[in-house]
Amino acid sequence: MKVLSVVGARPQFVKLAPMAKALAAAGVEHVIVHTGQHYDINMSDAFFTDLGIPDPDIHLGVGSGSHGAQTGAMLAQLDPVFDEIRPDWVLVYGDTNSTVAAALAAVKLHIPLAHLEAGLRSFNRAMPEEHNRVLTDHAADLCLAPTEVALRHLAAEGLADRSVVVGDVMVDVCLQVRDAVAGRPLEVPVADGEPFVLATIHRAENTDDPARLRTIVEALAGVPVPVILPVHPRLAAKAAASGLSLEQGNIRTVEPLPYPVLVGALAAAAGVVTDSGGLQKEAFLLETPCLTVRTETEWVETLENGWNILDPEAARVAELAVRPRPSQDRGTPYGDGHAASAATAALLGRRA
Repeated sequence: MKVLSVVGARPQFVKLAPMAKALAAAGVEHVIVHTGQHYDINMSDAFFTDLGIPDPDIHLGVGSGSHGAQTGAMLAQLDPVFDEIRPDWVLVYGDTNSTVAAALAAVKLHIPLAHLEAGLRSFNRAMPEEHNRVLTDHAADLCLAPTEVALRHLAAEGLADRSVVVGDVMVDVCLQVRDAVAGRPLEVPVADGEPFVLATIHRAENTDDPARLRTIVEALAGVPVPVILPVHPRLAAKAAASGLSLEQGNIRTVEPLPYPVLVGALAAAAGVVTDSGGLQKEAFLLETPCLTVRTETEWVETLENGWNILDPEAARVAELAVRPRPSQDRGTPYGDGHAASAATAALLGRRA
């Protein structure tokens, strides 16, 4: 069997790592296409090295652009790639422009399509990611759902017969990296034993409105402990365009962190403030309380017992960024750390 994976952004590289290992262990020929959606080396190439992912077989180098221009450029370049390689499955990950472009290219060429992390829903149609994930699920021949909640969403949309729960591959890699970095010194600017908050802000709804961005940054600046803020390229550009300094109050800015460094910092942090879907879940897995600066979350399981709290107006950041860990057990809603093997078995066991 030949599987072609299409990735282009940081969360997809993390998900690709366990899938590449599981596919190799099963003897599957695996072709990796990198669209270049994230073109900064710290957001892209370094992840392949840090997570032991084979180098991409093909790099499209698309880079940045508007949603339409970026998706269109990917689609135009993926067509001939898929036509030449003719895999048994095109495997797409998550909810980025790379995901939906690869999905469209596959179905137009009648190549079976599988979607890893299928069935997530924010029910916020203002999010580009929501359109990407819904369109991809409905185009897919096989929906690989991470949770029972995701499976119920797929069933409600009439996709039950092509859907299966495999667990969440992010659990596989997050726990492996956690164990690998345990005991290593932290590579963030805090003193030994000093409590700190890890923060990430990058979504358009938080960065593109200068007034909202200023509110969030000022809220982070008011947290009573150091706030380590890895600066996403979008955040850097939007803050500069609006004349907003990110270096204020207790904020300590750093470059985007290599994934092992991020996991080490996340496990040691007193709290997390984020608008990232992946980081909410990673905080949950690593038992770090999270505050999410959004109106909703796709990972609804993280909200149980207060492990994650939504703060859409960033009004409670100073109050809740550092809070006691909940005492209730989190359970294992995202699987047991063997999702990549389950997803590989589903690909091997089903023909579109």
